[in-house]
Amino acid sequence: MVELIASQLDTVFHALGDTTRRRMLNALADGEQTVSQLADPYEMSLAAASKHIKVLENAGLVRREIRGRTHICRLAPQPLGAAHAWLRHYERFWNSRLDVLEQLLRQDDKSQKTPPEEGKQT
Repeated sequence: MVELIASQLDTVFHALGDTTRRRMLNALADGEQTVSQLADPYEMSLAAASKHIKVLENAGLVRREIRGRTHICRLAPQPLGAAHAWLRHYERFWNSRLDVLEQLLRQDDKSQKTPPEEGKQT
């Protein structure tokens, strides 16, 4: 089970590692699109766009439906949940580290703003 999850995460992060594929996912978040529509913003052939979409499909992030000669793609966001859960661990790590840093900076500010004790010469 753990190996399956790790393998799925590897596939998802690989798919997300490319700017073009991330932009395609963003476009699909607005609704389904054809392969031609997904390829249109880029200077690439339909074959090249289809290869990017295949990587997204293998990661489970895109579902493709064929209607006649038209390939319709839609976002399948479920695998992003597993990636988000994995990243959440590091979010908690960095939040705790930044909380400690904030406390130290506040203490430092307080010690610098504290007026010298009366009667004491500096």
